[in-house]
Order: sequence, then structure tokens, then C-alpha cells
Amino acid sequence: MNEINIEQPLLFDFDDETENESIDFRYVITSYGADYPVDSLMKRIQDKVIFIPPFQRQFVWSINEASKFIESLILGLPVPGIFLSKEKDTNRLLVVDGQQRLMSLYYFYKGYFQSTPFKLQNVQEDLLGRSYATLKTSDRLRLDDSIIHATVVRQDEPDDSESSVYQIFERLNSGGRALKPQEIRACIYYGEFNELLSELVKFQNWRAIFGKKSDIRLKEQELILRFFSLLYNRENYEKPLKGFLNAFMSEHQHLEKIPKEEFESTFKNTFSFITQTVGTKPFRIKRNLNLGAFDSIAIGVAERLKSGEIKNKSEFVEKYQLLTENEEFISIVQGGTSDEKNVIARINMAIDTFKNVD
Repeated sequence: MNEINIEQPLLFDFDDETENESIDFRYVITSYGADYPVDSLMKRIQDKVIFIPPFQRQFVWSINEASKFIESLILGLPVPGIFLSKEKDTNRLLVVDGQQRLMSLYYFYKGYFQSTPFKLQNVQEDLLGRSYATLKTSDRLRLDDSIIHATVVRQDEPDDSESSVYQIFERLNSGGRALKPQEIRACIYYGEFNELLSELVKFQNWRAIFGKKSDIRLKEQELILRFFSLLYNRENYEKPLKGFLNAFMSEHQHLEKIPKEEFESTFKNTFSFITQTVGTKPFRIKRNLNLGAFDSIAIGVAERLKSGEIKNKSEFVEKYQLLTENEEFISIVQGGTSDEKNVIARINMAIDTFKNVD
């Protein structure tokens, strides 16, 4: 059995052609505008009527940026509006665009910027060093009564997976530090399944493969989502892979169709076996970690484990080496990794390779 080492560096040195895929749809969307006073927005955030999922993009503004935004409101200057998405089941409003602005205000009203007292910085002199509690009464009222315009959207057709909200989010956040696909999913499809993905990346045998610290852009959560989606629903796979992953995450958002325990045991059994046999550097094609090899081999192992324990580990390792050196397999996993034929072909090759291992 190979010793597990979790000190190796992160292995996110591969290309993922699916990040730039487009999703082809036509939509029927209901949208309306709403003008919220700032103090009303803060109350709604406090009550989680307006909801910022904890696994959405991290708060990245500096205290100077947050202070300048608050100063603009006090001075009566116009500020950009926000976008909210209404959840069908709960009627909560998810923040699609405007997280940094809303959280800046929320921190100011609470009195702390992260863990330090929030006093305005880099603002005009009469506001410098002021907290919400020490603002002049007139300025506090101006801030409370300042209006922020919100556009609220709800997808009516197609009734599939909130794919239009994904696209709105993707387009609104295309500038600056653009969000990765899984960061967007973590907001739109926030729920028990999303929380499970973030728990699973901490699993020791997974960390043994991907390094001590998890990727802050949620790429690992996307890899686990990719594994589950193709394991459970590959017969319905169609390009683009990005849309396929969106639909699976939406369908299992609240873990109503497949229980948490099944996802968890399947994941842990699969990646425990892989690290114990192949070691901490699996899924390599010509030395580099390959996404096509990742999903096909992991699924091949998971499908074989459904039939019971694999006792002949040396036979498995031999089959694994033959597969990863097979020129046909290498060709399939290196090009057109999201094409329907290639996806099914590489997964079937892995399943056929491992299915008769004792």
C-alpha cells in the first residue's frame, strides 16, 4: 500500500476547455425593478430574505474600496444597481451581482470590517474615521434612506436548471477577477449538495492527490461534481459539459433524489482505493494530470466497486497501467474531451478494463 503524502503542491496545471463553452438557449424571463432603501436592504440580509450563499465568491474589497462606496451613498452620488434572482421554492432573493457592495454596507452597519472596527478610510475629511454609530445624525439618515436599485429576475422557460441565471451571472461578472464556473454554481444552486461538495474536498485521500490546501476558485468541487454527474447520468450526457454540470447540480441541489450518504460513500470508497493502489499521482497522461483520464478512471473504479471489494490490487494496478499507456485511450482523453462520443468512449474503456478484476 502506498503511503499517503498530503504535502505535495496543488496540481491545477491542466487546461479545461469546458470553461469557455457556450450554452445555447432561448429564454422567457420575468424581471422587475425594485428600489430599496439601504436600511431595508440590511434588514433583509440580516433576516436572510436577501441571501448571499457562504460558498459564493469571497469578499475581496479592501476597506478603502468599501469606504469609498459608502461615502458615495452619503454624498448622494449614483451607484450601480444590483441583480437578484428569486428562488422558485423559497422566494428568497439570491444575490447575482452586487455582493461586494452589499457586504461592505452590512459590515459597516455591524461595525466591523472582517475582524477590525469599521471606520471610514480614504474619504473626505468630515467622514474620515467615522463608524456607522459615530456618523452625524444627518449623514446616518442619508445613508439609511439612500436608494439602491435592484433588478429581480426569475426564469420561466425553459423550466430546467436556472440556466439563464447562470448566464446572467457569468456575463455580469465577466470583468476584473472573472468568476469560475463552479463559483457561479455555488451561488445559483446553493444547497445541501453544494455544502457536500465543499466537505468532500477535505477528505484525506482526495487531499493526498490534490495537495494540502484546496483550490480557492472551487475547481476541486467542480471535479467532484463532474465525477458524480457522469457516474450517475452519463446516458443523458450532451454538450456542453458546462450545461450538463449545471443541470445535475440543480437537480440534486437539496439531495432529494440521491441521499448524501450514497454520494459520500461512493466518493470516499473510490478515491481511497485509487490512492491506496495507484498512489497520490493518478490520472496522469504523459506526466500531466488529465481531466478525461480523471473522470473515466474514477468512474471505472466506482462502477467496479459496486460489485464488491477489489481484492487483487496488483491486477488492478497492472490494468490501470495498461489503460493509461493505451494509445487509443490517450488519444481520446487528450482531444475533444467534452464531445459526446469521446466522453462515452473513454468511460466505457475504463469500465471494461476494470470490470473483471477480482
